Amino acid sequence: MTVEIHELRVNSSKELDMIDITSKVQNIVNKSALKDGLANIFNRGSTGALITIEYEPGLQKDFPKFLERIIPRDMYYHHHETWNDGNGHSHVRASLLGPSLTIPFKNKRLLLGTWQQIVFIELDIRPRNRTLYVTLYGD
Repeated sequence: MTVEIHELRVNSSKELDMIDITSKVQNIVNKSALKDGLANIFNRGSTGALITIEYEPGLQKDFPKFLERIIPRDMYYHHHETWNDGNGHSHVRASLLGPSLTIPFKNKRLLLGTWQQIVFIELDIRPRNRTLYVTLYGD
C-alpha cells in the first residue's frame, strides 16, 4: 500500500460559506500514482467542517438555516468566557459535523453518488485561509 499526503488551500469569504472542493480532490486523485484506494480529506482547524451534500442553491440556503436551528448563534456559550471571541457556536457546529471525510476511489475516479459533492463549510465568524490535507491510501 502507498500513502500520499497533499495540501489543498481553501479561502472562505464569510461564516457559513460552502465551498465545493470535489473537482480539486478529484484532480489530486488524477495526478497521484494511485489507481484504487481511499481519499481522506481533513480540515486542520476547529471551526470548519467537511460534508457531502447535493451542492445546489436550495440546499446552500437550507443547510445554514438548519445549523442555526439546532445550534443557534445567539445562544450563550461558555467558550466565550475563555477567549471572548464570539465563536462558541462555530466550535460546536464543527464538532457536530466533523473535520474529515473518507471517500473511496476506483480507476482514479471518486466513488461519489450522482448528486453528491465534497463541500468545505466555514463555520467561523470571519473569512479564513484554510489548509486541508488530502491523504490517499491505496495501490
